[in-house]
This record gives sequence, structure tokens and C-alpha cells, in this order.
Amino acid sequence: MGEPPPRKLAVILHADVVGSTALVQRDEQIAHQRIGDAFALLSNVVAEYGGETHEIRGDALVAEFARASDAVCAALKFQSVNIERNDELADDVRPEVRVGIGMGEVVVAGGTVTGAGVVLAQRLEQLAEAAGVCIQGAVYETVPKRLPFDYDDLGRQTLKGFDEPVQAFAVRLKPGELIPAPARDEPASFPDSIPAKGLELPDKPSIAVLPFANMSGDPEQEYFADGITEDIITALSKFRWFFVIARNSSFVFKGQAVDLRQVGRELGVRYVLEGSVRRASNRVRITAQLIDAETGNHVWAERYERRLEDIFELQDEITSTIAAAIEPELAGSERKRALRKPTQHLGAWDLLQRGAALLLQHDRTSVINGLEIIRRAVELDSGFGEAYGYLAFGAHLLLVYEYTDEREAVLQQGLVDAERATALEPRDHFAYYALGRLKTSAGDYSAALRALETCVNLNPNFALGYLGLAEFHVRAGDPEAAVCNADKAIRLSPSDPMLWVMLHWKASAYVRLDEFDRAIELFEQICEFPSAQYAPSATLAALFSLQGQSAQAKKALERACRLEPKLSIELMKKVYGVTVERPGSRTQRLLDALRKAGLAEG
Repeated sequence: MGEPPPRKLAVILHADVVGSTALVQRDEQIAHQRIGDAFALLSNVVAEYGGETHEIRGDALVAEFARASDAVCAALKFQSVNIERNDELADDVRPEVRVGIGMGEVVVAGGTVTGAGVVLAQRLEQLAEAAGVCIQGAVYETVPKRLPFDYDDLGRQTLKGFDEPVQAFAVRLKPGELIPAPARDEPASFPDSIPAKGLELPDKPSIAVLPFANMSGDPEQEYFADGITEDIITALSKFRWFFVIARNSSFVFKGQAVDLRQVGRELGVRYVLEGSVRRASNRVRITAQLIDAETGNHVWAERYERRLEDIFELQDEITSTIAAAIEPELAGSERKRALRKPTQHLGAWDLLQRGAALLLQHDRTSVINGLEIIRRAVELDSGFGEAYGYLAFGAHLLLVYEYTDEREAVLQQGLVDAERATALEPRDHFAYYALGRLKTSAGDYSAALRALETCVNLNPNFALGYLGLAEFHVRAGDPEAAVCNADKAIRLSPSDPMLWVMLHWKASAYVRLDEFDRAIELFEQICEFPSAQYAPSATLAALFSLQGQSAQAKKALERACRLEPKLSIELMKKVYGVTVERPGSRTQRLLDALRKAGLAEG
């Protein structure tokens, strides 16, 4: 018989989701996704505070810490971010997590942790309120009292499986205080060339990518972690609208334990990206988290696990995935920052952010108001190329959603703004994206293709660029290329608010390929998106009608008419780009099918 696995004393954090069964019953797919997202966030916060996640058991997570204070800080940081995430959700599938923290003897073997310490943390977690944290008395005694926490004495609790009652406390952050940054054993040392008082922030969003930590225990894998970091810096540098600290300055902090807020001050950046790389056997796990260096709060966190096949292909995939995920998070954070500022203090940059936030809501009033605000930005700064790019994008939205009766005037002004944007900012991928979408609307397909290809060449991680190419290829008659580009867009931004549009053009490509069953499957999926417009429902009605499924066609058409009360054959002609009806054409068959389903002419 072999030796029994060694036992040790450890601080254990146990977390589970309150009412997970009820969440799954509301919407199984969404519930599982959001529970997984919550635990991915918690796992990243655990790592940030020096802990280690040993396992995730369905709706529960177990982690180990060396210090009780780190465990409590991690739990409170996670709860703060998770509450914000839940508050932003429009539905009630909101995973609320309880956390228990205890100290006890455990056995770590085979990738799992067991023992009395785990059971104790689980029992304490069951005493916590939803989104609350409950700790053992021994943990309470260990946490320094200088930390900004309030405690509620829950008394001595009789816990199942324990002979003696256990003292328990509920813990929370004091009002108005910040959760302490991760404790470090040694203060970071900074080069003499960086001013101690820090640098002023640039006039646009700024980010530093710290060297990803090699967690593999193998010094020879250091090159892989460094390569990931360097590639992310390069990829982020292609986003012209924010400022990226160069590699040599970021790598000054390699191997150091640092306070991310201090890094932000020293390098003069608003955001810091950090992460870790762990390789084991033929798999690699990469964690990344984006921090607001002014507050220390998380903006975004994610974990990626992949099989280690072709190391260079994997490195490219992870780099592009992280870069594509960070850009919209940074953009969203900047727009929220602009929305919080008093109107009288808004400069051209803030006006652009506020206007862009409205454009991205896509409803008529928001688009019109957003364009008005962005015009104020170019009035303040006539050389603001990015603002002209968003004016062009706004013109595209007016056209695609039929928000204007002056289509030709809007199209021509949008093209003027797009051309001015590319002239002022010749490496701004978004300006070329807007130009390409407008050229597609104008039917100038050769110019549209040049603009959209320039867009993705300037920034290969820009998901919307591939969306533009998907639409272009549908309209230009190459549906296979449209499917390929739609898949690239979806792969780069699988949680994008515009996901339904990506799926729409993929489904439209299948219509062009006469693969109606696949198109119907996608259009049905699209119709489940709360933000989806009327066109997918109308096309779904046409496809059902073509296949003789009159009941389903009627239901889909009723949904389309609810979304657009003025829906008519004339409007769908504009959607399909029909100027002259051609009997026997695929588009004509769709229009005739809508007539058969009951849609009025005009």
C-alpha cells in the first residue's frame, strides 16, 4: 500500500449559487452560461489574491489560500463585481453566490481538495445570505483589524458534521471604502527614470499589458508566457483609438509583485491587463483580467483552456481572442465614464463617447440623438477623424434601419464623412468599416470590398469588420464567403450585442445557397434575441411560407409586424435591395411568399 496523501492546514473558500435549480428551470442554456461566467470571474479573482481554485463542482467552487485576509478580500471583490454584473441584466436569470471561508485540515490529491476544512467552509457558506460572505471565528481573529471590513456576529453555530459549535461572522465592506489590493510580500521597485509622482493620463484611453506570469513551474515555458504578452501588446496597438504602453516599459515589471494602481500611476495609464499561463501535459490554461487602475476595480476577466496542438497557432488564437474581448470592454467603460460627466464639462472626446454609446443602442431616437452629439464633437475639433468615422457609421444605421426618408442625402453625407475620416486617420480601421458599409449600401461593390479588406488588414481582431464582409458577400453574390466571414465575426466576439446581426447575414447566406432548413434554424435563433429587429422575423415568415408551413409563417409575420407596425412589401423590397421585381428570382420568391402569408403591399 502506498503512503497516504499528506494533510495540511489551509484557508478554504467554498462558494455556491443560490437557487441554481430554479435558475436552470427559467432558462437552462443561459443559466449554465452565467453560472460558468460567475465562477470564471471568481476563479480569476482568487488567483489575483494569491489563491488557487482546486475544482468547480457543478454549482459550487472550492479554492485554497495561504492567508485568511486574501480569501476575505477575494470574496468581497468577487461579490462586488458579480452584483454589478447582475444589476446590468435585463432578465431574472441572475446567479447570486454565497461564500463561506474557514480554516481546517485538508488533503490535496489528484486535483481535488477534501477534508474537514472543505466541509467547514461549505457549512459556513450555507449560513451566508445571497451575495454574502460568512467566515469562521478563527478567520475573523486572523484578518487584520485595520482592513475596512464590518462584521456581524452570528454567534456560535451548530454545524452538521461538527461536534462543537463554531463561531461565525458575516463580513462586508465598510461603506465608501475600497477593497484592499492584493497583499504583497515585497514592495515593487521601479526604475529611477519613471517619476515617483506618476505620469499624466493621455487624452484617450490608455492601457499597459504586464508580462503574463508563468504558472507552469517550468522555467523553459517562460518564452510562451512572454510571447503571449508581446503578441497582445501588438494586437492592442492596432486599435487606434487607445494608447498602449510599449513592451519595454511593461516588461520592467516582469517578475515583480506590484500594486496595479501604482502601476497605473507610474506608467500614466487608466487600465492594466495582467494574466497568467499554466501548461500541464497537452493543455494550457490562460487567465486574463482587465483592471481600472484608478479604482482597482475589475472591468473584465476571463479564463481560456485549450489543447496544446500547434503552439504557434494556439498563441495566435489566444492573442486575437483576448484582444477582441478587451476592445469592446474598454469602449464600454469609456462610454460609461463619459455618461457620468456633467454636460458642461464634456470635451470632443467625451462627446464622441457619449454619442457612440447612443448609436450602439440602435433605436431611432438614440441614433438621431447620438449623431447630434457627435456633430458637436466635430464642431469643437474639426480635425477629429474618429468622430467623422462615427458620423458615417450613424448614417449607415439610419439607412439600414430605415430611420430616414432622405436616403440619398444621408448616404452622400455619410460617404463624405467616411472619406474625411480615412483622410484624417488613414490607419483607423473603424473609419474604413463605416466606409465599407456605406459603399455596400451604395452598390459600389469594388470600393466596398477595398474598404472592408483594409479595415480587417489594419485590425485583424475587429469582429465587426468581418460582419461587414459577410453582408458585402451576401449582396455581391458570394454566399460561401459570407458564411466564412460571419463565422469569423462570431468567433472573435461570441457575446457581442450585435451577435444577432452576425447570425442574420449567415442565415441570409444560407438562403442564397437554397439551404432553407439551415437558414430557418438560424432565423429562429435570431428571433430569440431581445434586440433583434423585424427583418429576421419577416424573412423567417417567408421561408416558412415557401415550405408550406402556413401556421409558422403567420406567427413569424405577426412578430415582425409587432416589431415594425409599418411593415409592408415595399419596406421588405428596400431590405432586400430590390429596385425592379424579377419573376422567378430568389428574392422575388421571398416577396411572393410574404404576400401569401398576408403581408400588405404598402
